[in-house]
Amino acid sequence: MKTLFMVFQVISSLILIISILLQSGKSAGLSGSIAGGAEQLLGKQKGRGYDEMLSKVTKIGAALFIICSLVLVYLQG
Repeated sequence: MKTLFMVFQVISSLILIISILLQSGKSAGLSGSIAGGAEQLLGKQKGRGYDEMLSKVTKIGAALFIICSLVLVYLQG
């Protein structure tokens, strides 16, 4: 049981890291190079949809990470 939650925590942490790095910030870092071409080819709406999707993935990943962390602490004690 403990191993299963450890695997879920690793997966959720990887999802969180990737989704945060791909989000566009004020400087439009890594996401700007990926989504920038899509915005030019497909219009501005696709770029906003991409950022909204990444925002939802980040929220779900964070929730899974917190839940797995709490369950692992409970299983330790």
